[in-house]
Amino acid sequence: MRMKSWKTIAKRLGLAAGLGVLASAPALAWEPTKPVTLIIPAGTGGGADQMARFIQGVIQKHELMSKPLIVVNKGGGAGAEGFLEMKASANDPHKIVITLSNLFTTPLGTGTPFNWKDMKPVKMMALDQFILWVNASEPYKTAGDYISAVKAGEDRAFKMGGTGSKQEDQIITVAIEKETGGKKFTYVPYDGGGKVAVQLVGGHITSSVNNPIEAVAQWRGGQLRPLCIFDKARSTYTAKVTEAQAWGDIPTCAESGLPIEYQMLRGIFTTKNATPDQVAYYEGVLKKVMETPEWKEFMEKGAFNQTTMTGSEFEAWLTAAEARHRELMTGAGFVAGAK
Repeated sequence: MRMKSWKTIAKRLGLAAGLGVLASAPALAWEPTKPVTLIIPAGTGGGADQMARFIQGVIQKHELMSKPLIVVNKGGGAGAEGFLEMKASANDPHKIVITLSNLFTTPLGTGTPFNWKDMKPVKMMALDQFILWVNASEPYKTAGDYISAVKAGEDRAFKMGGTGSKQEDQIITVAIEKETGGKKFTYVPYDGGGKVAVQLVGGHITSSVNNPIEAVAQWRGGQLRPLCIFDKARSTYTAKVTEAQAWGDIPTCAESGLPIEYQMLRGIFTTKNATPDQVAYYEGVLKKVMETPEWKEFMEKGAFNQTTMTGSEFEAWLTAAEARHRELMTGAGFVAGAK
């Protein structure tokens, strides 16, 4: 009887131990149960649009997701349309968004009730550069040449095209104006960097500060000329883009007397209430995207700064970037409701 009791106890203990093992085992990794929407809070043809659609293509080619990834542009209100949809979808982990600097500039400049903390950061994919471009038919060979012409010309005679109003392109334009002897540009906003490049080729504007990926085709085609890059150092990419030049041949703006540095986030966020498993799923997919040869080629084509981060490091970067944009926009008079 005692033996039987011990056997019974042993069995029960064994069962309890087994249940303990099951209880401590990690939950199954999350996967989407329906198509995932990738929102672009900008127009077609610009840098964010190109990167998002490139990511979609790589995921499809390498079958990195079990469900389709659907890309949609929601650029109304300088991207507010897309950001507000993400905010309203806090409980839907089947939505992600690619972000640019309008993550900060749109709520600051328009008063849109949105903050980056209304979403869950997933991964910084890269930092995008800005370049001062002119039409290749213009006589300006350096940024110094161009700034000298602006100084000598009539006020607002030179037209600077850019994506949106009170966004990163106009912020850079205001910074340039501090070096033009009191002369201002006529700033002409468009709804995407692709359109800006087309307008510059057509001679409808005098210059732009397009991202490299937005104007590389026109540079390669001999239609546009890069004057300087808004970074502290020249690009590290040395492969020829045109017959004569590589990205690394473009001088920094500081070298030409424009002491201005500005880079833009290219990051992926999901919805605010996403679980750690859901965030980890998207991190894993994006990590695989970044390991492909196609991604490495895309990075070089667009002269991206390949800085990447996740988690608390990314959140700390976002906090600092938001503060910097508030300072820049306050100085430019772009903050909504500011007196």
